[in-house]
Amino acid sequence: AQVVESGGGLVQPGGSLRLSCAASGFSLASHDLAWHRQAPGKGRELVATITRTGGTTNYAESVKGRFTISRDNSKNTVYLQMNSLKPEDTARYKCGSPYGTWGQGTQVTVSS
Repeated sequence: AQVVESGGGLVQPGGSLRLSCAASGFSLASHDLAWHRQAPGKGRELVATITRTGGTTNYAESVKGRFTISRDNSKNTVYLQMNSLKPEDTARYKCGSPYGTWGQGTQVTVSS
């Protein structure tokens, strides 16, 4: 069982990225899901969460109004749409549950 995050990269301030987290070997449908991030020298931050059916989402204040978490249980995938990116969003982003991460993550770098 594993998850693979993708979609990261280098983007200019104000730009957008869409991260994906695809699972294999187990079903995401039975889990509340989350995206976390960690920047160099900083602790892990819980960025966004989504309930099993997708009916409820929550966001860190630092990303509220700019990021959107969603899921497609038929594709066994969770997404993070990131708009209006700022340099302070630079971090390694990982998916998981609200209590911890599962994958290796994908790097997001926001810089001009």
